[in-house]
Amino acid sequence: MDIVFSAATVNYAGRTALQPLDLRLTEQRIGVVGLNGSGKTTMARLINGLVKPTTGTVTVGGLDTVADEVAARGKTGFIFQNPQHQMILPILSEDIAFGLKNRGFGKVEIAEKTEAVLARFGISHLARRRVHELSGGETQLGAIASVLVTGPELLILDEPTNQLDLKNRTLIARTIAGLPEQVLVITHDLALIEGFDRVLVFHDGRLTADSAPAEAIRTYREIAAC
Repeated sequence: MDIVFSAATVNYAGRTALQPLDLRLTEQRIGVVGLNGSGKTTMARLINGLVKPTTGTVTVGGLDTVADEVAARGKTGFIFQNPQHQMILPILSEDIAFGLKNRGFGKVEIAEKTEAVLARFGISHLARRRVHELSGGETQLGAIASVLVTGPELLILDEPTNQLDLKNRTLIARTIAGLPEQVLVITHDLALIEGFDRVLVFHDGRLTADSAPAEAIRTYREIAAC
């Protein structure tokens, strides 16, 4: 799916969070890195309409994120840094079903889709577990299941391995690598994106590097060392 930024900018209270951005993304695995406040998360949130461009446009699969907001947002799923905060209902299976109910699916189809996505990610045994009782890795898998059950073409993850131990970090990295959906990952975990198709580096609200992982990571390390 094509994601196109055309002279897109974002201003907050007189501060420019994102300088004019012209960019076309088509790759299956896209990494985004940068120091805190660099504009990387603002860029990602433009894609699913959580942030609106101050000037310019962003299109997702040919749909404008402002003019075609609902349809464009349906093409993307977003998982925040703390995925537990976006889980609305207390039981995992109920939370997964919630998004389907909002889209008008019937009870039988909701049950089938919920069971299928739990099985897909190997977490059927967690179906009746309370979300606050899940481990960090289980929470991340539950959030991925809750988002992907509705069928978005693109999944955006913000720091998906943050605060995970090695075992769970490896689990989530393996899960991301195996997803058939297009994936964009914002991260400080450089090892996570080493095998990606393309990596973007943001600094001071600008896209400063756009290349294969090794070169982009090298640029980011130079920025971080300054």
